Amino acid sequence: MAGNLKYAHTNIIARDWRKLSDFYQKALGCIPVVPEREFNDEWFGKVTGIPGAAVEGIHLMLPGYEGYAPTLELFTYNIPGKTTPLSINDCGFAHIAFMVEDIEAVLESILAEGGSVVGESVKSENKYAGKFRMVYAKDPEGNIVELLQQGW
Repeated sequence: MAGNLKYAHTNIIARDWRKLSDFYQKALGCIPVVPEREFNDEWFGKVTGIPGAAVEGIHLMLPGYEGYAPTLELFTYNIPGKTTPLSINDCGFAHIAFMVEDIEAVLESILAEGGSVVGESVKSENKYAGKFRMVYAKDPEGNIVELLQQGW
C-alpha cells in the first residue's frame, strides 16, 4: 500500500440535500461541517465526466467522533441522474450503519423525521457480534440506514 490512508467521507446524492441534511441532523445527530460546498467549475465537469455538472451540498460529521472525523457528504446535482428505489440486496452501496444505545428511540426519531422501516427489528445472537438488536430503515429519499445495538 502506498502512503498513509485515512477514510474521508461517504457521499449520498440527494434530490434535496438540505432536507436530507435536516433528517440526518435531527434523526441521527450528525453535525454540519461548514462551509456548505458548491462545485461548478470546469474541473468538476471533467472529474465527473458530465460536462456542465455542478453540485451543492454539505458535509455532516458522523456521531461518536471528536476532532477530525469521517463525514457524510450530501450533494445535489444540477443535472440529476436516474433514481430507482433501493433494496437491501442491490449490488453496490447498500447502507450506512450507526451503533446506537437505544434502537427503539433512534428508530422512532427516524420515523418522526420522515424515514421508514425496511424489515423487522430483530434480536439475535451470533459468534461475531454476541447478543444484538438490529433493524434496517430508510431515510426520506430511500437510502438504507442500519441501526445496531449491542446486547438486548
